[in-house]
Amino acid sequence: MQPRQWISVTTICAALIQACLTANSLPEADKITSLPHQPQANFQQYAGYITVDEKQQRSLFYYFVEAETDPASKPLVLWLNGGPGCSSVGIGAFGEHGPFKPSGDILLKNDFSWNRVANMLYLESPAGVGFSYSANKSFYGFVNDEITARDNLVFLQRWFDKFPDYKNRDFFIIGESYGGHYVPQLALLIVQSKLKFNLKAIAIGNPLLDFNTDLNSKAEYLWSHGLISDATFEIFTSVCNYSQIYRQSVIQNAPLSPDCTAVNNQVHTEVSKFINNYDVSLDVCLSSVVAQSQMLNQLQNTEKLDVCVEDETHTYFNRPDVQDALHARLIGVENWTMCSNRIVIKYEMQNLETPMLPLLGALVNSGIRILVYSGDQDSVIPLTGTRTLVHRLAKGLGLKTTVPYRVWFEEKQVAGWTQVYGDVLSFATIRGAGHEAPITQPERSLLLFSSFVGGKPLPEALSH
Repeated sequence: MQPRQWISVTTICAALIQACLTANSLPEADKITSLPHQPQANFQQYAGYITVDEKQQRSLFYYFVEAETDPASKPLVLWLNGGPGCSSVGIGAFGEHGPFKPSGDILLKNDFSWNRVANMLYLESPAGVGFSYSANKSFYGFVNDEITARDNLVFLQRWFDKFPDYKNRDFFIIGESYGGHYVPQLALLIVQSKLKFNLKAIAIGNPLLDFNTDLNSKAEYLWSHGLISDATFEIFTSVCNYSQIYRQSVIQNAPLSPDCTAVNNQVHTEVSKFINNYDVSLDVCLSSVVAQSQMLNQLQNTEKLDVCVEDETHTYFNRPDVQDALHARLIGVENWTMCSNRIVIKYEMQNLETPMLPLLGALVNSGIRILVYSGDQDSVIPLTGTRTLVHRLAKGLGLKTTVPYRVWFEEKQVAGWTQVYGDVLSFATIRGAGHEAPITQPERSLLLFSSFVGGKPLPEALSH
């Protein structure tokens, strides 16, 4: 009997040891050895899935990049792109501020990657976006802000279980565009849940905060930048405004009224199809291969900017070897797409009209610091509406201006303007940047980001 008992104990101990080893090596299964054609890197990368609903087999895909140097001392940042339904991995990580950017068949090093100052976690959310999926496809027909925030919270809880070293790290949530909904909703859930995530602050860029204010600032922005005429500006504000057009065509999915159709057609005619509304100063990605090659060669000699980076990311992510390296798989779809709304998921577009200022106010009252920033070349969610809303929020909270509206600098050039209310609410513009600010102004965006996570003021004029 004694030997049998000894064997049993040994087996149990071995099982416990193996369980501990498995638990400790969980992130190792998600470690990326190397992405196809990537430059040499001295930091760790991880990618994989976190299940957020076992019953529905719903899993969210993430890409995690440790800081370039001394990751143990750096904060953790969760990045969320908007849409709703656009990929934080494809746009944020590989288009804006991740360590690499696709260029043809290879990856180039991004010298202004945000992982220079923080550990960056990119999440494709909700399920149906990018590589994230739900085995129960009926889920895709009923996606909304509430479900997205709830799933994102479950994701974070389980991601921290997988990466326990980051659980007590200073934590920030940042996003852009419809991230103006995703970020504050998730942050408020964290505060209300009393989960100990050590959330310090949030930042949102060119965010949708108030449907009517944000969208109707478009007319003045287009007119002030010379994209529409005086006469069109007048009818765009009196006959049919942009919130009416968007509400009818996108939210209600209904035909435009004759008046709104006439206004919409006139605006499109004057702006033309050769202008990128997300950055009115940026050249568009040309359809002709020859013309595109000529334009890219010109840009390589001047701005070092690839205006077709989203097309190249789409091609890169649909390569089987890339998907293998990322531990990603396509479930229920044939291709990875940059934005999935109306292709895979049907988001409840009525959520766009939910005002976010009350949530931001609740976060400020909970002690969460907030930065709202705007690339000043964006006509989709222009800085004029955003600045008005931040001022309205500050006034409603009784916050006094502590840093008057002033310029801030990067490399002895004006990088934008900023204003601070109290010690919890800031607004900043990024000069020369579009809707996705780090694409067109990577240096200025990195400086803004570094100042934000470091809790430092934006640089003032240099002394002469």
